Amino acid sequence: MSPGTTRKPADSLDDDDYPAYTVGRAADLLGTTPAFLRALGEARLITPLRSEGGHRRYSRYQLRIAARVRELVDQGTAIEAACRIVILEDQLAEAQKINQQLRDNPSASH
Repeated sequence: MSPGTTRKPADSLDDDDYPAYTVGRAADLLGTTPAFLRALGEARLITPLRSEGGHRRYSRYQLRIAARVRELVDQGTAIEAACRIVILEDQLAEAQKINQQLRDNPSASH
């Protein structure tokens, strides 16, 4: 968003990073507990934003990460290991994206 423009309420609907979900709603959507989400915060995988009242708020992006961890935990992976796997998956995806960009535009690397 450029300086001087105001954000319309509808702009948040498509924003994956907008902290729209309370811990209770997020847990309901994921079929888990608020304690599970707090554990992901303690593992520093996701850091929810805080409302003015100090309540945790999660974005859709954070919920997708939590859902991936939940899948791994449901398959028997320890939560700490599941968090590490998700971090490594994200790092790999980012590296692959950069590599593809460099292949598509080799002159950009010089």
